[in-house]
Amino acid sequence: MSVSIDLVSALKRGLRAQGLTYRELAQRIGLSEAAVKRMFSRRAMSLLRLEQICEVLGIGLAELGADAGRGAEPMARLSEAQERALVDDPALMLAMFLSINRWRQDDVMAHFAFTLPQWTGLLVRLDRLGIIELQPGNRARPLTARNFRWLTDGPMERHFRGTLLGDYFADPFDGEQDRLLLLSGALSPEGVKQMKQRLEEVAREFDGLLARDAALPAERRVGVSLVLAQKPWLLRLFAPYRRARD
Repeated sequence: MSVSIDLVSALKRGLRAQGLTYRELAQRIGLSEAAVKRMFSRRAMSLLRLEQICEVLGIGLAELGADAGRGAEPMARLSEAQERALVDDPALMLAMFLSINRWRQDDVMAHFAFTLPQWTGLLVRLDRLGIIELQPGNRARPLTARNFRWLTDGPMERHFRGTLLGDYFADPFDGEQDRLLLLSGALSPEGVKQMKQRLEEVAREFDGLLARDAALPAERRVGVSLVLAQKPWLLRLFAPYRRARD
């Protein structure tokens, strides 16, 4: 089966947006990496393979077709204005998170205290902001990459540091699904670089799991926030004991 250039290009954009390599895709659909590369280069794949790849990406064939028609790369970052609009309205921020995580309207109505007009209004605002494309039946097609990143020191990052960080760490991490590691030590510059690369790998793995589970119903998914951080740092309470250096 020959697949059009536009469809293959849309699949490639989807893989890039989620940080998935041909090797990772091959593992997900039970093929060798060479077979996947050959399939993409020749644009020869069956309907079953198309459906398998779409399932890995967490999209339907109709959404893939729409992406192929538009031919645009999904946004890797939001603008300052888009982030500011989300920070200024918690309901809009929640609607954005629900939309990019493929929540169906029925699930939203069952789990959150929105009326249908309120939910519709939030989706309309997200559409006007260019974060989603609102489709018939209040279906939202995210215009962001699934693993988009917030602006460095942008409105959302500042909001997290100033307001949400304390909330995140307020309760103990003692549940079955919790994990908190506080590690510190001295590394060489090369060691720091290796750890930074490893953190990026963990972030890509998290993105891949989000894509894998996106099609599951809401009751089978748990909202999870992962904080990955690394920087040279000395506790402020140690500062008075540090000797001044030239």
